[in-house]
Amino acid sequence: MHHDGDVVLGDDWVAPRETMAAEMRANRDRRGFFSLRGSPLTRKIIVFNLIALILLVAGLLYLNTSRDSLVAQRADALAGEARLVANVFEAQLPARGPVNLAAGDGIDVPETLAALSLRDGVEVVVFDPAGNVVGKTLGTGAGLPDPAATAPEARRTLISDGLSALWSAVAGLFSSAHEAVTPAAIETRLRPVLPTALEGGETGVSTLQDGTRATELAAVTPILQGGTVVGAIAVVNPAGEVDALVRAARERVLEMFIVALLVSVGLSLVLASTIANPLADLAEAAELGRDRNARKMNPGRVRIPDLTARPDEIGRLSRALRGMVTALYHRIDGNEQFAADVAHEIKNPLASLQSAVGTLRMVKREDQRDKLLDVIEHDVRRLDRLVSDISNASRLDAELVKEEEERFDLLAMLSNLNQYLGEDARAKGIDYITDLPDDPVAIQGLEARLAQVFVNLITNAISFCEEGDAIRVWARKRQNRVLVVVEDTGPGIPEEALSKIFKRFYSQRPEEHFGNNSGLGLAISKQIVEAHGGVIWAENIRPTEADVASEPLGARFVVGLPV
Repeated sequence: MHHDGDVVLGDDWVAPRETMAAEMRANRDRRGFFSLRGSPLTRKIIVFNLIALILLVAGLLYLNTSRDSLVAQRADALAGEARLVANVFEAQLPARGPVNLAAGDGIDVPETLAALSLRDGVEVVVFDPAGNVVGKTLGTGAGLPDPAATAPEARRTLISDGLSALWSAVAGLFSSAHEAVTPAAIETRLRPVLPTALEGGETGVSTLQDGTRATELAAVTPILQGGTVVGAIAVVNPAGEVDALVRAARERVLEMFIVALLVSVGLSLVLASTIANPLADLAEAAELGRDRNARKMNPGRVRIPDLTARPDEIGRLSRALRGMVTALYHRIDGNEQFAADVAHEIKNPLASLQSAVGTLRMVKREDQRDKLLDVIEHDVRRLDRLVSDISNASRLDAELVKEEEERFDLLAMLSNLNQYLGEDARAKGIDYITDLPDDPVAIQGLEARLAQVFVNLITNAISFCEEGDAIRVWARKRQNRVLVVVEDTGPGIPEEALSKIFKRFYSQRPEEHFGNNSGLGLAISKQIVEAHGGVIWAENIRPTEADVASEPLGARFVVGLPV
């Protein structure tokens, strides 16, 4: 954990209870780990995940490919079963001679049917060449095992049955009652498919409806005697057998859907908790600065949870919020310090004014009164200059944000400044030397504000120089930066002042210049340069780098700006 003044920067998002604010602890305990009820984001994550899953399962059930596959398998099995029964009949037919299934010539149809071993519910119907029913039988299950009953699909279908019952109940509310439909006789339902076997001599499979919406499959195959059709065999599977297999297949899909649903909800809750809970902590931490009823301020400082270790957007958000809060408190502390400095600086000329006015009432001599009036006038001008500089400094942050940066030639701007500031220096007997590159140096920034910086540095140098001194302004481009240097041969800067001259209201000037400067110029210059991503520093010019104790030959101010 790191403390910066009174700003708490390192409170972990699962901070110990003894360090967390009571309100955050109460909110987190009330919210719980899975915040489904109190988190719209959690509900959205779960709903969107479920929508995708439901659409997938609905598509599988709608396409119904399993039903088509099962029907095809059962049709092939039923056709083979019909051919086996036909082979039994054909094996008992005489090789030559007339055959009449209806009269029993050549074969005893009832006896042959009785000898068949059929699955439970399987019905076999024998037709003569004219399409008349000669005999029929119904399997009782005493023979062959039922593949539908022994298949893995043959199990209870609780989910499908429940959904079907629910659908029937709902449909019954919106439809009128219908009388039960008695299915037609099996031979009647088989007549449309008989021509396939009796006329074409081929095996055919067809789907029948028994009137109760149960699906039946029927396979019809011819009985041949030496290549001549003497009858037909129809094998009909039990009503609803295919439907039961389809329901079993759907049951497996629905079971997997329920498992996937539970897993999806669980994973969605876990995912949502890793997103919604940290976001809720960040929001609640930001809201701690003000009471929820917005009527009173919370005396504690905002504590932003530390989620910067997360490699996702929440970590970025936490980092940004913590940086924003830190900058906010730095700005608040800076404003408080600025207000205190302003009060201190204004208090000095006001005290001088108060003393001069009080003394003016007591003195009688005219020369003393004139002297006091000069003091009052000087202090008024000092206050006016101070208030103007304070106003400019207080507006600087907002103006730096609002003003539009443009690309401009830094050397052209310096040349213009050198032209008119050089005249002021030469008027005081100061040599003014410039050394600028020939090639232009274009930078992105606020030209007027940067010009304010260099005007301030050059005028400061002029004010500290006397007749015979020199000022040199030069610039050099270094890779991705440009350095602008203002040097003078004045008295230099006291060593103890090098670390203070960029602070607000600090001024190190001769007595004759007292009150003529507010001490804000270099502070404003530093603020402007740093707003452009640059640096500014001051140093003394010495005859040799090794002799730091030697008297300075002057002062040097360096401004570095990105190109």
